[in-house]
Amino acid sequence: MTTIPFSYVARNLFARKLTTVLTAGGMALVVYVFATVLMLAAGLRETLVATGQPDNVLVIRQGSQTEVQSGIDRPSAAIVESLPGIATGEDGEKLVSKEPVVLITLPKRDTGTAANVVIRGVTAQGLTLRPQVRIVEGRMFRPGTSEIVAGRSVAQGFRGASIGETLHFAQQDWTVVGVFDAGKTAFNSEIWGDAEQFLQAFRRGGFSAVIFRLQDPSEFAAIKRRIEGDPRLHLEAKLEQQFYADQSEQLAKFISYLGTTISIIFSIGAIIGAMITMYASVASRTAEIGTLRALGFPRTSVLVAFLGEALLLGLVGGIVGLVGASFMQMVPISTTNFQTFAEIAFTFTLTPFTVLASLGFALAMGFIGGFLPAARAARLSIVDALRAA
Repeated sequence: MTTIPFSYVARNLFARKLTTVLTAGGMALVVYVFATVLMLAAGLRETLVATGQPDNVLVIRQGSQTEVQSGIDRPSAAIVESLPGIATGEDGEKLVSKEPVVLITLPKRDTGTAANVVIRGVTAQGLTLRPQVRIVEGRMFRPGTSEIVAGRSVAQGFRGASIGETLHFAQQDWTVVGVFDAGKTAFNSEIWGDAEQFLQAFRRGGFSAVIFRLQDPSEFAAIKRRIEGDPRLHLEAKLEQQFYADQSEQLAKFISYLGTTISIIFSIGAIIGAMITMYASVASRTAEIGTLRALGFPRTSVLVAFLGEALLLGLVGGIVGLVGASFMQMVPISTTNFQTFAEIAFTFTLTPFTVLASLGFALAMGFIGGFLPAARAARLSIVDALRAA
């Protein structure tokens, strides 16, 4: 089969600059929305999954979806702490952190709107269990005091959470003595203080979660069975990474479904625009199509050539939209986690899947918008096409 050169296909798009720019621009906007939504969901998942360490285990009460909902009394926490297979630190102490986790409401710095923030009580071992956390301003809180440190996102986004400022909760004042950065993790959206001080301030007799490091990660299944099979405990254990991955699932799915639905609705307009452009191209090039057929190019070649124009149009729009969406990685965003009802800050993340899905979506729009006009061009007879000249 004799095929029409690709250069002919590309040249025809450049010959109609205005309609090409307008149609590709419409597709670019749709791809921009589509890619941004995927980047948003990917950023949320990446933030929460990165929060956990692969060899850390998080223990909460059976049936609890979050640490905030969980409750572990001191005897149960002590039993977990005594289990074999838990790693020890350089000082010989077991790497176990028994932590209270509470939600408080703080006003946002820019709007004054109230939002939930996670307050976490940590221990010295708890700091060791989170090597990604480092103090970037001030210093770490002193155990046994009403000093706290704020995650970078909290310090930037909420009133009273910057270094040197004071927050009032649990009927007392807490001084912010440091700001920590936890990389791209959910800890950046938390406030940390001494675990025992928080237990007293919030009048709690037990903890929300127990976190420990495995001496041998391959022993997780055995430790999990031991914890969940002990009738005294009524607890469940998860790898920390899996726990935080589960936290992201509901919100990430909601964002993906909503964004994809909106993108599909918008894409209808872009497809119609591409179809109008290609129909106009066929109408204005009837004699040219007849000449191609007279030169020996079969109907299939004409179909492929015009369909190629539509696909190239979609590809150009897809690349432009994807490039525009990539700049969103510089924009921080915060939203409420559906699982914890706490504010969480994260960034848009461009992944290989997003790139491939966005370009595939753009090509699909080009194919759907260009197939009928291309089929019409292929059906034209040589005599009718040349007579129209």
